[in-house]
Amino acid sequence: MSPRVSVVIPNYNHSRFIVSAVQSAMSQTLQPSEIVVIDDGSTDTSEELLKPFSNQITFIKQKNQGVASARNNGVSHTTGDFVAFLDADDEWHPEKLENQIKAFDQNEGVGLVHCGYVEIDEDGNSSLEHLDGLSGSVFREMLLFSGPAILGGGSGSLIPRSVFESVGGFDTRLSTSADWDLYFRIASKYEVSFIPKILLRYRIHGSNMHGNIKLMRQDMLLAFKKAFETEELAQDRTFKRLAFSRLHRVLAGSFYTKRDYAQILPHLLKSIALQPKGIFGLATKPFKRLINIESGSGKT
Repeated sequence: MSPRVSVVIPNYNHSRFIVSAVQSAMSQTLQPSEIVVIDDGSTDTSEELLKPFSNQITFIKQKNQGVASARNNGVSHTTGDFVAFLDADDEWHPEKLENQIKAFDQNEGVGLVHCGYVEIDEDGNSSLEHLDGLSGSVFREMLLFSGPAILGGGSGSLIPRSVFESVGGFDTRLSTSADWDLYFRIASKYEVSFIPKILLRYRIHGSNMHGNIKLMRQDMLLAFKKAFETEELAQDRTFKRLAFSRLHRVLAGSFYTKRDYAQILPHLLKSIALQPKGIFGLATKPFKRLINIESGSGKT
């Protein structure tokens, strides 16, 4: 018997996309045991549009509390052995869950399985494909931003319920980086597995939350502070300086992409102060090539 998979779809004013998201969950070759849509105080027509699916999904409306709260609330209304999250503006390939369950069968003890994705625009047109995720112990790579580690934001992972509960779920203080923070806490205790297939259509559009760099900065500084309070990393001061230097470097590059030039220099100076040798890397790598924090960026 296949393990039971619960799907949680947080939604906030994504009436244009929510039906496609729900249909992609319903069309899985490995059928989920339940699909729960948590509406985080939407003011659009999302609820009306989902009424035709009332016999196939559970719709729960809450006051607007943010994506982390919505996801945690969704999980509390499910009972499956595994939990998969799908942002209301994304879509799954029909074989996503089936492939991920197979990966768990082949990798005992893994705490998370993620997959490749393709970016799509508001109208569903495909653009960039991403197949460069990592497997194994990846938490240090996540802190160094040496490249993509766990792909797909909030929509690309499948997590055993026991693992989700063991790390405490999503931190409701976070928004844009709630995914990154959860995945880091999982990766610091378990290995992860990556499926190098395009199993997610990840939508990029004007209202994506990850475009708010100031909010992302607030989230990532808190997430990093938490990371280096853990037993595994608290005493590693050299690695901490390197990781925070990389974070400030990434923030400088992210502000550059948004043309918020006033915010660039403070982060560059902090990066160099923490890791003076990093100035040579900056001299050889233009800002536009600096890594942007996308893995684990909420969109609802």
